[in-house]
Amino acid sequence: MSAGMTGAPLDLYNSLTRRVDRFAPIDAASVRVYSCGPTVYNYAHIGNLRAYVFTDTLSRVLTWKAGDMGWGPLTHVINITDVGHLTSDADAGDDKMEAAARASAKSIWDIAAHYTQAFKQNLADLNIRAPSRWSVATDHIADMIAFAGQIAPGHCYELDSGLYFDVSTVPDYGALAGGQDDAAEGRIDAVAGKRNRQDFAIWRTSPPGENRQMEWDSPWGRGAPGWHLECSVMSKKYLGAQFDIHTGGIDHREIHHPNEIAQNQAHCDCTETGANWWMHNNFLVERAGKMSKSAGGFTTLQSLIDKGVHPLAYRLMCLSAHYRSELEFSGETLMASVTRLKRLAMTVSALRDRAAAAPDAPSAERALGYRERLDQAVSDDLNTPRALPVLDEMLADKKLSPAARIAALADFDAVLGLDLAMITREALRVRPTAATITTEEIARRLAERREARADKDFARSDAIRDALTAAGVEVMDGDPLGWDWRLTLGG
Repeated sequence: MSAGMTGAPLDLYNSLTRRVDRFAPIDAASVRVYSCGPTVYNYAHIGNLRAYVFTDTLSRVLTWKAGDMGWGPLTHVINITDVGHLTSDADAGDDKMEAAARASAKSIWDIAAHYTQAFKQNLADLNIRAPSRWSVATDHIADMIAFAGQIAPGHCYELDSGLYFDVSTVPDYGALAGGQDDAAEGRIDAVAGKRNRQDFAIWRTSPPGENRQMEWDSPWGRGAPGWHLECSVMSKKYLGAQFDIHTGGIDHREIHHPNEIAQNQAHCDCTETGANWWMHNNFLVERAGKMSKSAGGFTTLQSLIDKGVHPLAYRLMCLSAHYRSELEFSGETLMASVTRLKRLAMTVSALRDRAAAAPDAPSAERALGYRERLDQAVSDDLNTPRALPVLDEMLADKKLSPAARIAALADFDAVLGLDLAMITREALRVRPTAATITTEEIARRLAERREARADKDFARSDAIRDALTAAGVEVMDGDPLGWDWRLTLGG
């Protein structure tokens, strides 16, 4: 945040208390955040990636406000799940990693490496900053066995299938979920011998005759850890028994995070939950329902890029809705974000050119008002939909010189991560991998566009222009030579 600025207090919604509370770190010397990472058995779909746009926005706000609020640097951990996560999200069925390895006839370690790298590339494409630490589950098996050994005597029992946690041994199990609903109950598969339906596996023993690629010896037999164990172990190891914020998708609020909390309470023999704040982003939904890999046919970020969509357009789309609201994904909403991003980039490009031609001292007092409004918006539970119009207004403010507007843009880029100060029109022109369009089709679409403009239907006109751009066609309005389009070559 800018020097001398008095920042607004940061208010964040806490899923545990079901209210917005005033945030203050446990230790002002370092804000500590843990985010549930991917299970690297397949490519992340764009619904998965919404969680990391949200988490990145949180980390950017915490970093941006740190100096003014007197906080130390952010310590942010994201885990990589490469073992233990079952296809049912509960205690029965295949491990997702083992199933993916069998389906592809590849080593499970190769599967994990490939999809981990693909996930990290997705984050880079979305301008999501890397965490302070990537924490990989299989690097912490000994830690998990030790943790399980400490909680087993008072909180666990053994079955032929493994070691199970008895949820009745901790107070207020499931408080984070607000009581188990039918959907959550439906995700918990019955296992013979469990004391309570909600009991969950701490360690899963390999069945006789089963050949697993990932298994280890433990006091409860040779096998693998349960999915929930890793996050309790790794968050405690790198952030302490009680840290500031734990994030994840809203689907984690019903089972995974309550199970983490139960493990944490068993380990400390206390009522502490492991994090002061539990924060969850809502689903990305299509008209057919929420996006899910289990349903098949999911949309990846790379598939959008292959269609000519710049990944920052998807980031902008996520920022246009509050992280706790469902966000509908459709071609129309995505293309609206493409158009909005292009307009922002072209506005900033023109301001850069004017600032370079006529540099002057920024108007600090007027620009400060926009920074304060940005701060107020994001300090109100990361209200990015409220921050975006402030950005539009600042860029259009003719009472601020171009140089002043470019200077003020640095704060917006720091918080929103849209990289507007650097991105160019050329960079936004992502050519589709299969760009094929005939001259006749271009002529027909341009004729439709001229009709739309004549009817003052500018939304339809913009949609046609965006569709042509996605096909690799640049529409050249106002070109002095009279050309009205050209095929672009590689961006």
